[in-house]
Amino acid sequence: MVAAPSASAVEEGEQRPTSSQPGPVGSRSEDATPPLSALQGSLTPKAAAAIVREHLDPRDVRVFLRSSPARLIAMGIVLVVLCVAAGAVAAATVRDRQQTLNTVLDETEPYAASSQRLYSSLSIADAAASTAFISGGIEPKAVRDAYSQAIGEAAAELAVGAADPEDADARKLAATIASKLPVYAGLVETARTNNRNGHPVGAAYLGEASTLMQTTMLPAAEDLSARQSAAVVDAQRAYTTPPWFSFALLVLALVALFGVQVLLARHWRRILNPGLIVASAIMVALFVWMAVGGSLSAAAADRALGHGTLPLAKLTEGRILAQQARSDETLKLVRRDTSGEYDAAFDDDMARLGAVLTDYGSDIEGSDRVADALRAHTGWLAAHKRMNDTLATGDFTGASIVAIGPGDADSTAQFEALDTAVQQGIVDTRDTLRSNVSRASTVVDKLTPGALTLAFAAAFFVLVGLWPRLREYR
Repeated sequence: MVAAPSASAVEEGEQRPTSSQPGPVGSRSEDATPPLSALQGSLTPKAAAAIVREHLDPRDVRVFLRSSPARLIAMGIVLVVLCVAAGAVAAATVRDRQQTLNTVLDETEPYAASSQRLYSSLSIADAAASTAFISGGIEPKAVRDAYSQAIGEAAAELAVGAADPEDADARKLAATIASKLPVYAGLVETARTNNRNGHPVGAAYLGEASTLMQTTMLPAAEDLSARQSAAVVDAQRAYTTPPWFSFALLVLALVALFGVQVLLARHWRRILNPGLIVASAIMVALFVWMAVGGSLSAAAADRALGHGTLPLAKLTEGRILAQQARSDETLKLVRRDTSGEYDAAFDDDMARLGAVLTDYGSDIEGSDRVADALRAHTGWLAAHKRMNDTLATGDFTGASIVAIGPGDADSTAQFEALDTAVQQGIVDTRDTLRSNVSRASTVVDKLTPGALTLAFAAAFFVLVGLWPRLREYR
């Protein structure tokens, strides 16, 4: 309970100001300084300045600064500044972190997704172009459509922005791909024309096109995709780091509020100060809101990273490895390769693909799709072995049927099953990524205005708590 003001509240040695005793009517002290208002208009600027200095005697100022009212005012200023500063920093921190998440949703992640689609489209185009040659003459419509669609999607991704315009290195990589894409398409069309006319030189043109894709375009697309994906990962990892400075300011404000209440209890004999207690409760509420809301938001961002961004990168890598393996498999038949170069490339791509799919977690989104992809991966390896065994007997036509035939156990069916499963897994993990990033932003949506409101409310109750103590010194 708050004690009533009394004379004991005044520190020992301090005297309340008292008015002068009035003298006889008409008397006047010779040393009395006339009030400034009485002298307005009758003094020179120099004389007025002298009177002002007399009223603002430094000794009087020093005495006041050592007094209890001055200490109360100083404590009030410090508490108000700390409360408002802690709330303002908390609000600014939350706003900046929310802006980071919004940038991920609106810019960084779409750029990463676009660069990944560009990478996949180029790989699909290369695989489809080589597949078309095995059949000889006019390629099947489905294969031709797959190639045309892949080239169109790659051009579209370059046009709409697979690279962040603020990233000079990303723009340079995209420009490299854009400049080589028409060259690649031209080589493929030349190869097709010769292939339709039965000219063996068509295979050489196709090999040149594939070399351009494998040595220049795909490495550039891979670097571009890696840069854009890294930007998403970096933003999410930075977000999961707690805002230590904001928490430190809140703790400092709480410590200061507690310290002032202890001083009031010791020197002013006021055990409880309702205003400061309410201000402390408000700052505790803000601290808890920041801690709980920030933790929930960080948990959602961490889930977006662990169940969305990282698995998405693995699945994208797996899909590209599958496309490259398919290109190696078909190019072996197109080039009638006996050196083992394409087999070695196929085995390497399939081994890396198997490792990516095997290491994929079983408790994250897309795991069921990966299980389907693993079964198709095993079936594809078996089909590829049959193709090589058939080719070893000199049966090129039979080997071609195994590679591009319609049978469920043939390479085409197994490759398409794997690609479809991985592609659906990419869709699932991207949905998880975006939904969790959105949730992380929504959790702290009200914290920015709330932090400012609570901070000013705490500052108000600080003034309410100290004002009665100041009134005792009137």
